[in-house]
Amino acid sequence: MNTVATSLPERNAAEVADLVLMPEAAAPEVRARRAWQRRQMYIGQVASYSLGASVLLLYAHDGVISIDIASLFWVGGLLIIGTFTVLSEAGVGDKFSDHYLTVFQISAHMALQFVFLLSAPTIGIAFICVLFLIFAFGTLRMTSPQAMLTWALATAGLAAVFLASDLPIGMPVATRLQRTASMLCFVLVIGQCAFLGLFGATLRKILYRRSIELKAAYRRIEELAELDELTGSYNRRCIMRLLDTEIEKSRRTSTPCAIALIDLDWFKRINDAHGHPVGDEVLRTFAITIFANIRPADSFGRYGGEEFLLLLPDTDGDAASRMLERLRRVVADLDWSAFSPGMLVTISAGVVTLRDVDTADTFLARADSALYSAKAQGRNRIATN
Repeated sequence: MNTVATSLPERNAAEVADLVLMPEAAAPEVRARRAWQRRQMYIGQVASYSLGASVLLLYAHDGVISIDIASLFWVGGLLIIGTFTVLSEAGVGDKFSDHYLTVFQISAHMALQFVFLLSAPTIGIAFICVLFLIFAFGTLRMTSPQAMLTWALATAGLAAVFLASDLPIGMPVATRLQRTASMLCFVLVIGQCAFLGLFGATLRKILYRRSIELKAAYRRIEELAELDELTGSYNRRCIMRLLDTEIEKSRRTSTPCAIALIDLDWFKRINDAHGHPVGDEVLRTFAITIFANIRPADSFGRYGGEEFLLLLPDTDGDAASRMLERLRRVVADLDWSAFSPGMLVTISAGVVTLRDVDTADTFLARADSALYSAKAQGRNRIATN
């Protein structure tokens, strides 16, 4: 009786959610977590069989059934649990997608109920009620094909009992003790079904929360896939995609669009003189400075090495030149001596605005030409084309 209810707390439900969301696999920590979860379930099953056997002892005390029925019921349940515990500890279940071996467990528990239904038909309703509990447990883990299979097995067993025999299946209520025992049968089944329902609701809430977390993690992964690891600016692939988008938007809305190709002056000398770790810090500080001084609508990405591309939507040539000149002064005025005494860092930039005949390639080529002009004029300056 009451054979398959578990005593899994919310922590277990969280781990179920972890396993549902994790790919099939064989990481040792995953297998250990699954084994621990199955042990908890088997402990709950032992408790259920013990409660069921206690109710049968009440019937036996009143003379409705033999005490052997109660004893054998408890022993039979423990044999089933013991068998699956051995399989669990041997890692047999981990070889299957359903590591609980749900169909086999449900089939074994149903078979036990039918055996005792035939052995003690006078309290047969008590064993039939447990079938509902068994299927309540199964619905938490069975797939549709598994549910159909176990339902077919249960149907076959019930048909054999009701249609192929004349057993007097009942629920004794002749005495106060019998009525008490019968009441307890229903109380235990209903209580454990309610617990499984609460467990299922908890699991659904946790899965929902995990799905939200996964969506947030996926968005973060997408962001990381678009960002340059060192500077936090967009990487080249992303900034080029944004460039195509801005060109299309500019032409669709007939608004100006400017870009600036920015280069840190003599950056190789900084690396050679102070080392690459200092050079990396210079790049990070430069990127943070740019982020702090551009508009939310602007896009800033690492074009390659120490070259960066700044997209300036809805910006004409004069405004773009003024913005880059301001950025140039901000960078030059920073106290770079914090990295190394006497260090100075400046930038050069080529600023261009979009023309009707421009493609992304020609647009960038014009910006590169303007940057080359700024370098040729002595660096630490802005040039246009």
